Amino acid sequence: MTVYQRMGEVPPKRHTQLRRDGRLLTEQVMGMEGFSGNYSILYHLETPCRVMALGGFEHLEKKEWVPDQHQHMLFATADLDAIGDLVTGRRLLMWNNDVEIWFCRPRETHEGYYRNGEGDEVIFVHQGGGVAETIFGDLTYREGDYIVIPRGTTYRLVPDGEQKYLVFVSPGQIEIPKRYRNEYGNLLEHAPYYHRDIHPPTELKTHEESGEFTVTVRVRGGHQRYLLDYHPFNVVGWDGFVYPWTFNISDFEPKSGRLHQPPPAHQTFEGPGFVICSFCPRNLEWDPQAVPIPYNHSNLQSDEMIYYVSGNFESRKGIEVGSITLHPYGIPHGPQPGLAEKALGATSTSELAVMCDTFRPLRLGDFSQTIANPDYMFSWYQPPAETPAEPGTIA
Repeated sequence: MTVYQRMGEVPPKRHTQLRRDGRLLTEQVMGMEGFSGNYSILYHLETPCRVMALGGFEHLEKKEWVPDQHQHMLFATADLDAIGDLVTGRRLLMWNNDVEIWFCRPRETHEGYYRNGEGDEVIFVHQGGGVAETIFGDLTYREGDYIVIPRGTTYRLVPDGEQKYLVFVSPGQIEIPKRYRNEYGNLLEHAPYYHRDIHPPTELKTHEESGEFTVTVRVRGGHQRYLLDYHPFNVVGWDGFVYPWTFNISDFEPKSGRLHQPPPAHQTFEGPGFVICSFCPRNLEWDPQAVPIPYNHSNLQSDEMIYYVSGNFESRKGIEVGSITLHPYGIPHGPQPGLAEKALGATSTSELAVMCDTFRPLRLGDFSQTIANPDYMFSWYQPPAETPAEPGTIA
């Protein structure tokens, strides 16, 4: 994130003493790109290097499903049972070297704490709310929030009610698109959201209790557990540019044009090799000859994943809330037959959806096979009309 934040106690200068009750506190610099990128400085009651015991390491298996044919795919998540927690309940939908996309409907709260040591995370909250407790402080989250969590952030979600998440994980940095920012990091006037729409932690809670606390860290393509004898949220203060934050999809200001606007108009985040877009309720195109529905297109270098959140999806047949479509590279896609004609004269849309376009092909997790609809590819097919029988013949 490009806006400076400061919470709690910090000394007047970096790398100088900060004491509490005469005790020298531990400074930690948490930064990106070695010592060249954005960073924050945290001050701990205990050194963050202190570990009481090592737990087990569990390799994170990514089992791939390779369909027999190259085709458009439709997946249904609405009726999936709740399983596991924020970590163990993640079910891998698809991935490549740039991004992983997981579905999570947790049954229970994660008992310990979690830190992704090898990727940034964006958690889209489709259902539920609660508090994201983090080493930087507490974030309240609600339905429709994107929770942006930089790698290296220790956190856990404390849910209020049933939860459904779509989780993006990237080894690259997930950022606000560069074209929305000036050279100083200020969001520009044409950006679809502003700094006021971005919500950093609101309360820093310094935990001084001792005991046994488990932190699960994603590293080396798996999960390593560490046992601490102090609470991991023992930070008394921090400042900098790296921290978790939320942005609600309802605060995205959609753009309309005289003619149809392409998906880059809806871009919300970017990462190396992919973008995340928000399709929100909006006014449609107003030219009297406009076709107010996406045109057929071939993204020759992209795979397109769309998660349907709510509303009516005018360009698709048979799409329910919680559906996921995947339109892979090499074959065109667009509205099913008859929908363009049906959309003429429409002035607005109520659809809400989250899209991820990748610039390298996506691989499917074996879980996706269990929720796939094999008939979706044929939703564009209309059999030719029967030839009327000639007089005097038997049909």
